[in-house]
Amino acid sequence: MFRYYFSKAFLSSPLMLWGLFWVNFLGTIYGYMWYGDQLAYTLDNNPEWMLPFVPDSPTASLFFTAVIGFLLFDNRRRYSYGTQKKTVHPVRAFIEAFALVTSFKYGIWAVTMIFAAAAKGDVTTWKDWMLVVSHLGMAVEALLYVSFYRFGYGALAVVALWALGNDYMDYGQGVFPWLPQRLLDDLRTICKFTVIMSIVSLGIALVSIIWRRNRV
Repeated sequence: MFRYYFSKAFLSSPLMLWGLFWVNFLGTIYGYMWYGDQLAYTLDNNPEWMLPFVPDSPTASLFFTAVIGFLLFDNRRRYSYGTQKKTVHPVRAFIEAFALVTSFKYGIWAVTMIFAAAAKGDVTTWKDWMLVVSHLGMAVEALLYVSFYRFGYGALAVVALWALGNDYMDYGQGVFPWLPQRLLDDLRTICKFTVIMSIVSLGIALVSIIWRRNRV
């Protein structure tokens, strides 16, 4: 019975997909609102083209929302036509790869930063616990849908350029997510951890491609 909740039948059910769609959609809106002050600061003090590199987690959840939207469309297509296209459009492939890599990366990253700040004496508030739950959810849901992704090596290569380029922008150009004051002395360590998370997340995505192709 417990295994059913990890099955394709359950994960692709309309109830599950619509639930995740709205949770991620509303979470994305909240996330961009959360970054509002930093986006305004970046716009006032940096070129406009840097703005996309600021809101990491909301962009990750935005792309995962799109992935769920694709799966809902797939369900409708199977219902209407009894078939599903085996090939995947390059744009969808990029969105899937981006969603997996960034949702896992920033989900784990954000939780780590919250607990690192708490370990240095920061008071953990209900908002912090809300962020812990929501960001852990991002990482978990990205992994739960590994068997549904259809992206290949090309899409992953493009996402790798973005992920590592985003790390450079964050810590080379100073547009990293605003951190608790207690963590600013550890910025070099955080930079290294972020790059490691990029590599680990890309590695997970690479393994997912190999795993899916070996199943065929």
